Amino acid sequence: MARTLDSTPAADGFRMPAEFQPHAGCWMLWPFRLDTWPAGGVPAQEAFAEVAAAIARFEPVTVGALAAHFESARRMLPGDVRVVEISSNDSWMRDVGPTFVVNDAGAVRGVDWRFNAYGGLTEGLYFPWDLDDLVARKVLEIERLDRYRAPLVTEGGALHVDGQGTLLAVESCLVNPNRNPGLTREEVAAHLRAYLGVETVIWLPRGVFDDETGGHVDNLCCFIRPGEVLLTWTDDPEDPQYEISREALAVLEAARDARGRKLAVHKIQQPGPLFLTKEECRYLQSGEQGYCRRAGKRMAASYVNFYFANGAVVVPRFDDPRDDAALETLHRLLPERQIVTVPGRRILIGGGNIHCITQQQPARGSA
Repeated sequence: MARTLDSTPAADGFRMPAEFQPHAGCWMLWPFRLDTWPAGGVPAQEAFAEVAAAIARFEPVTVGALAAHFESARRMLPGDVRVVEISSNDSWMRDVGPTFVVNDAGAVRGVDWRFNAYGGLTEGLYFPWDLDDLVARKVLEIERLDRYRAPLVTEGGALHVDGQGTLLAVESCLVNPNRNPGLTREEVAAHLRAYLGVETVIWLPRGVFDDETGGHVDNLCCFIRPGEVLLTWTDDPEDPQYEISREALAVLEAARDARGRKLAVHKIQQPGPLFLTKEECRYLQSGEQGYCRRAGKRMAASYVNFYFANGAVVVPRFDDPRDDAALETLHRLLPERQIVTVPGRRILIGGGNIHCITQQQPARGSA
């Protein structure tokens, strides 16, 4: 029986494990929005199916789909991928799904953050978002896991931990009146400590240039193991990302993690820059709040937006000249894992990538 708890994970001895720790499986949502995904969503559905198939080689995958799309999702997805009926407003499981937490005994629970479509009525990307705000609770009900309903508006893509008490977060995203009006950075950090069980929050100033989310950390920087981070980078001083990445590097090099270690920072060159084409926007409807992706808009492309699976890393490729160098970097840094690539551009059109559409569920006993 899944309970809604009045305490906090930290008070109960729970914490968010690192993404590179063992998983029980992966959760996704099926894409369908016509103002997010062009051509009736079919190219995105094909791309999501490729991601699901790649991850399913290493761990169980569950995809939530609207009732109207259940049969097509079942038909397009591999037979070993579980499909369940879940209503949603869009398909960013990383952001609307639960953040799972574990304790030393190996028990698993889930944090249900409040969600407002990346900025609410004034700056959000779509309305309504009420169904998205229920997704985490539904996942936890299906898995019969206890739930913490957090008071903070945030998304899973805004959070990256090392599993040993350290959190990476972006200030422009979380300390923002469009998420948590009236809260200071210290107050936001206190909520994060309480609901993620972390001790140290490393605040990066800004996220990847023109990221629609306001700057999710999962597009900019991630832990690849305790004490080591991977940072999106460019050597082009004319690129707006140049200063953003250097700001982040300065913070990371000056930081100490929760165990007092200095961080080793590895750079990975960004693709592109990449821009939406007329063909990609041709069959894309205007957003309900006036937000519209137009030809010529820069996309927030990043190789950091990958998924750790059990024994593997599933990475977007963009048919870009930098793809090979990025894969070489990941092979060098993660020699113990298989590096698997899937086409990322059709997902990027919607504003995110592989990490954004997935949410890992930790294995019991993985603390």
